[in-house]
Amino acid sequence: MMTNCHICLLTMMDALSGQGSTGRLSFAWLSSLNRVLKKNVKCPLYLQVRKKMVEKYVREESMIRGPKFLTTLRSHTVWEHTPVKLYCTVEGYPTPFVKWYKDGVSIDLSSMKYNVQDIVGIHNLEIVKCETDDTAQYTAVASNIHGQVSTQASVIVKSKFVYPVLLSFAVPMLPEIKYTKINITFLETFGSVFGTEGDTVTLAATMNISPNLANLQPEAQWFRDDHRLSDSKWVKIESGRGESKLTLPHLNKDDEGVYTLRMVTKGGDAAHSAFVSCADGPPPVPGSPGAPMDIKIHDANRDYVIVSWKPPNTTTEGPIIGYFVDRCETGTENWVQCNDSPIKICKYPVPGLFEGHSYYFRVRAINSKGISKPSRMSDPIAALDPTEFERLHAIKLGGKLDVVTYYDDVEDEKKVPGTPSKLHAPETDRTYVVLSWKPAPYHGRAPVWYYIEKVAETGAWQRVNTQVPVRSPRYAVFDLAEGKQYLFRVLAANMYGSSEASEPTEPIQTQELRGVPSAPGQVVATRQTDTSLVIQWAEPKEPNNLIGYYIDVCVKGSKDWDSANHKPHKSNKFVVQGLTTGETYVFRVQAINELGLSDESQESSPLSVKAALTIPSAPYDIALLACDGESMVLNWKQPIHSGGSPVAEYYINKRRHREHTWREVNIPPIKERLFKVEHLSAGAVYEFMVYGGSLAGLGAPSAPSKAFHCDAWTMPEPGPAYDMTFCEIRDDSVVVEWKAPVYTGASPITGYFVDFAKKGSDEWHCSNESHAVSHRYHKVTGLEAGVSYVFRVRAANSEGAGKPSLASNPVVAKAVEGTVGQTQFPMLSFNVA
Repeated sequence: MMTNCHICLLTMMDALSGQGSTGRLSFAWLSSLNRVLKKNVKCPLYLQVRKKMVEKYVREESMIRGPKFLTTLRSHTVWEHTPVKLYCTVEGYPTPFVKWYKDGVSIDLSSMKYNVQDIVGIHNLEIVKCETDDTAQYTAVASNIHGQVSTQASVIVKSKFVYPVLLSFAVPMLPEIKYTKINITFLETFGSVFGTEGDTVTLAATMNISPNLANLQPEAQWFRDDHRLSDSKWVKIESGRGESKLTLPHLNKDDEGVYTLRMVTKGGDAAHSAFVSCADGPPPVPGSPGAPMDIKIHDANRDYVIVSWKPPNTTTEGPIIGYFVDRCETGTENWVQCNDSPIKICKYPVPGLFEGHSYYFRVRAINSKGISKPSRMSDPIAALDPTEFERLHAIKLGGKLDVVTYYDDVEDEKKVPGTPSKLHAPETDRTYVVLSWKPAPYHGRAPVWYYIEKVAETGAWQRVNTQVPVRSPRYAVFDLAEGKQYLFRVLAANMYGSSEASEPTEPIQTQELRGVPSAPGQVVATRQTDTSLVIQWAEPKEPNNLIGYYIDVCVKGSKDWDSANHKPHKSNKFVVQGLTTGETYVFRVQAINELGLSDESQESSPLSVKAALTIPSAPYDIALLACDGESMVLNWKQPIHSGGSPVAEYYINKRRHREHTWREVNIPPIKERLFKVEHLSAGAVYEFMVYGGSLAGLGAPSAPSKAFHCDAWTMPEPGPAYDMTFCEIRDDSVVVEWKAPVYTGASPITGYFVDFAKKGSDEWHCSNESHAVSHRYHKVTGLEAGVSYVFRVRAANSEGAGKPSLASNPVVAKAVEGTVGQTQFPMLSFNVA
């Protein structure tokens, strides 16, 4: 038989153990307890336990719901290979969960490197054996259903370098690394890419880094249209060992743009850029539009968000009727359509969200043929009040982690909050207005919320948010009439009452649909390369909240228009890539705003794709072919790049060795790459420099030649041959041709010897050592397929072999496809490395 005290005790134990998932006692439990024990109010056990339960309830109700750090992390400096522990203490209700981050990235606790403990609110992270790469900023983030807080500390791991002691002297300390300029030369780069939605695209570049120091490596930075990219679901970046690679695993129109790899060093940077195009994939219904793009979330709050996007191009499809906005709660695959009928503008407020839930959003376009594929979904966004309490503060860690921190509260007397001020509308639209205000100073613990009121048609103030309490000093008022003026005011309230109303706003007028932009002005196309043209146009006279432009291209004489860009372009200048050399094109442009596309501009004048002329590169390898004590005969190699027009003229400058002033040698241009410089001083030392010229202008100067002594040549052997060329290139042989020396020596030239060496080697081999060839060409055999070689020629007379020519450009021993086994001498088939 149980006594009343037993019943009382069991009831108390049941109440204490049955608090439910929230871990909180309710008045229902106390009421139940009172009903069971109402006849035992004098029971000492009942009185004692009831008092504690009531105290516990009151204490829990008054607690700050969000987590709070009582002890924060402390920074440490430790030696390499030693352990370190980071401690923090956190309280909150319900009990917060703590997660650890290193430089903003979640720590992998599955490795044996870290130990994590939680002992009654005391949390610690131990790094068992510190390495130098453990130097970082560490963050503990405490979370419960009411918010998040964070604390941070740095760990610096010092390298413990042990110098060996040899005999009785000490090894000196290594010198401090001074500033070092790093030179970067791109060896292989990426070009323009033309893909379709869903493709996988990789952009890669290799480079030479000099000096290549392990502790002074350049930083690889990738950009799309000047926006810095980082690793994400849609972008993968790998860099190191003289290579950097960016992969777009699932190409989307949002990915279209100019991609730039920038290798950043202390001395500057080296950059390379190329365009990535993304065309629409096959539509779900023939003739339906392409997918919208660039989904953005604005003004997220506890029960709504505002979604915006950009319209697709409709080059061949019919005009867009409107859009559907879809939402999906994170962790599910259940997409829900937000609007029953299509909306015509590219912005939509999505109400009716559940506070604390996170959502993805996407948009679909509609025309008379059907509905497009959905856009790429947005990043997840939580429906949270931006400032749940007046003292709420948001911070962001390393771009990877959103954390909310509560300021400490100060106990104050129980009173109503002050009156808000500076109420204004930072954003207005057709059917809604975003209001913002400044809260009055407040130090109490009681939560604060706001009431928003507007003037109704009767002239009376009407409360806007009757269902949803507003805790943030920023909120959107929906369901307004287009083009109408409104007055608003706001009141602050807590459990003790409401403040006075703020000063009303000035009349705020909602926007009216003003239409799409007017058509852009005249379109002008100019040449750039053999596969691209530059398009420029005049901005529309009526931009009407212009978003950007779409450019269409068409081969002259046809009516098949294609999109040159699939994502709106912001400026009024665009480089159209991927054109066919020799083809003639016309262009047109459309402007875009939230309502859609403007009329097309007038078509541009037809323009053929030809390489634009540029100045030639510099001549090089200036050689001295003869000298009589008063003049010198010079030769040089033609520029590697002509700039699209033949290099027909050369200009020579000279200076005495160690002088700084260069003087012109020839006023009329030289047509050949051979010239006799006269009126020199015997015994003097001269340097020379050569410019090449074409229709595009004067090119870059060559590097200064070696210092040539103006001493008459009297040696009996011939001078050097010059102007080597190559033909009949095979896997094991090359035919070399050259021009005879200018200086023949004491007797006529009787033959020539041809030497060869592997590129980069100083070991020369004579191809015809047993006998000189009498003609000015020779077939060098016995070469290794795929190997790069350089060649030189020595002329011989009765006195012997003379000076060798300058080494040729490198040539790869590799047969031209389709010519193996055939001899078509003297076909010039250059394959210069």
